[in-house]
Amino acid sequence: MTEHKGCIKCGSKDAGKKEVSMSGTGLSKMFDVQHNQFVVVFCKQCGYSEFYNKQSSAGSNILDLFFG
Repeated sequence: MTEHKGCIKCGSKDAGKKEVSMSGTGLSKMFDVQHNQFVVVFCKQCGYSEFYNKQSSAGSNILDLFFG
């Protein structure tokens, strides 16, 4: 098993994270209710991004998940 440390696309170790909310389907989409919350971890060099469910994420270790 090959172990990588850095972005899986470009190898950069410069990442950021943001919290985003999105609407679902049906009535929540019609009324623009954004109850789906995610943490997006992204590579600052190439823009590769991964979404993690905020309610089940590993909290402060989320960057570790991104880097492998």
